[in-house]
Amino acid sequence: MHAIRNCVCGRWSSDVRLDGQTVLITGANTGIGKETARDLARRGARIIMACRDVEKAESARTEIMDDAGNEEVVVRKLDLSSTSSIRELAEIINREEQKLNILINNAGIMMCPYSKTTDGFETQFGVNHLGHFLLTYLLLDLIKRSAPARIVNVASVAHTWTGLRLDDINSERSYDSVKAYGQSKLANVLSTRSLAKRLRGTGVSVFSLHPGVVRSDLWRHLNTGVQLAVKVFSIFSKTTVEGAQTSIYCAVQPGLEAESGGYYSSLLQSGVGRGTGREAVGGQLQDAGAHLGLETGHAPTPTTVSQNPFTGQVHLLHCPTV
Repeated sequence: MHAIRNCVCGRWSSDVRLDGQTVLITGANTGIGKETARDLARRGARIIMACRDVEKAESARTEIMDDAGNEEVVVRKLDLSSTSSIRELAEIINREEQKLNILINNAGIMMCPYSKTTDGFETQFGVNHLGHFLLTYLLLDLIKRSAPARIVNVASVAHTWTGLRLDDINSERSYDSVKAYGQSKLANVLSTRSLAKRLRGTGVSVFSLHPGVVRSDLWRHLNTGVQLAVKVFSIFSKTTVEGAQTSIYCAVQPGLEAESGGYYSSLLQSGVGRGTGREAVGGQLQDAGAHLGLETGHAPTPTTVSQNPFTGQVHLLHCPTV
């Protein structure tokens, strides 16, 4: 049993240093984000913890600084469900930071009851995908100026569970929390591959990954029966330290540049679901995201996305603000 668990939850070590480099990690106050921040702080990086709960983040910051012996750890407010908050953070980073070598889009929400973000998007798609898409877009010039640089998107094996519901991206006609989560993670994987292609020749590499089944508070929205099953089979799940390993690997492992766009699981490049074979959709997600308020100075109105089955073209349908 112990051998099986080691296979599933393998650990990794590396002596790569990040002295002089700046790393931004979303959701770094808890779970695998916190352990990723701790590891990279130990490597000498300047860590920017971008978190919604600032009080909790400050407590984590103190713990990480003491543990890593690194005082270059700062907290910045970020609410990924609000485009205004995302823009405010990006403005601060672009103004105050001279470089951004590694961006780790780690924060997320899983299988929650139906709700919408401040800007009218289904919460899982809005937080897990659109929020990080906007943050990456707004920081991209700084990242390119910091090359060689990396963007790491924490996705999930859940991207194989469903396809993109391009005709009901906000799940307004029907909502399945599991499928909505899978859709947001599929969008992560598709956009990673598309962005990697667009950034060829810039010195910026992009990766997505499955951290594994991790024992963390990400499971808090699941019903009691599922939570009990998770506990029963916890022998096969990962601690937050183990769950952070693939994020750290994609951030620091030398020589991965040639694999930009790759999807990793348990420290290895892995195959992806059938839905990710639709390369055009990945590019359309990039194009669609770029119109969700990114090309203007204001937040977007609630939007749904539909795809013409004959041309494959994505259309954005702006709805009245509610």
